[in-house]
Amino acid sequence: MQSCAVSPLCLWGLLFLCTSVKAQSAFDLMRDAAVAWSGALPCGNWDCDCVFKHQRGCCCVANQMSALEDNTFTRMVDIWEQLSQFNNGVLEVTGNNKIAFTAAMRARSDCLGPYTSNMPISYSSISLNQGNGYSPTLGTFTAPRAGLYSFSVTVYSNVGIDGARLYHNVQLMRNDEVLASVWEDNREDQEDSATQTLLVSLRQGNQVYVQLVSGRSLCGNAQELNRFSGYLVYPLTDA
Repeated sequence: MQSCAVSPLCLWGLLFLCTSVKAQSAFDLMRDAAVAWSGALPCGNWDCDCVFKHQRGCCCVANQMSALEDNTFTRMVDIWEQLSQFNNGVLEVTGNNKIAFTAAMRARSDCLGPYTSNMPISYSSISLNQGNGYSPTLGTFTAPRAGLYSFSVTVYSNVGIDGARLYHNVQLMRNDEVLASVWEDNREDQEDSATQTLLVSLRQGNQVYVQLVSGRSLCGNAQELNRFSGYLVYPLTDA
């Protein structure tokens, strides 16, 4: 009974030993064949030209990664160019929107006018001139760009003598066109003021100014109450 029990164990041991020897021999053969391989190594979708004995894996992944990097860089450059074009477009529309001015006449003891012809009024006391569109020397605003503008003119006159006659006429002009006017022609009071505000569409280079009509005058020692101001509401495409 004892000998019968040992015999199967001996048989299983011999079989296991033989299997291990065969497996070891097969692995050695595969290793030797792989080391001796000198052709291209096929890797399915990862095929490459590297040699197994020089590199342990398929080197074609490096080529695909390099191509991916090049493609990503090209797309990033394209996106950057599109963003630059978009930014330039935004600046084209909004980059020059800070256009505004306000100016007043300087105080004087005598009257301005009368003149024998219409005379532009110089508002030389400037408190704001963004965009440098207003010229105090000429009293003229020149539109730096096309757009819809808002202008305001305040006219004040004080004759200061009982029985004297308020007699002024001030016009807001666009080039040679009268846009609005403020006038007085009465003996009912010694001083008066009025304001005109309006929206004006301008092309680039159009000029807006205020003029005193011939034969009329602005009087008083508070000439700084006479003001001229304007600003860009929004830009327009110059047709």
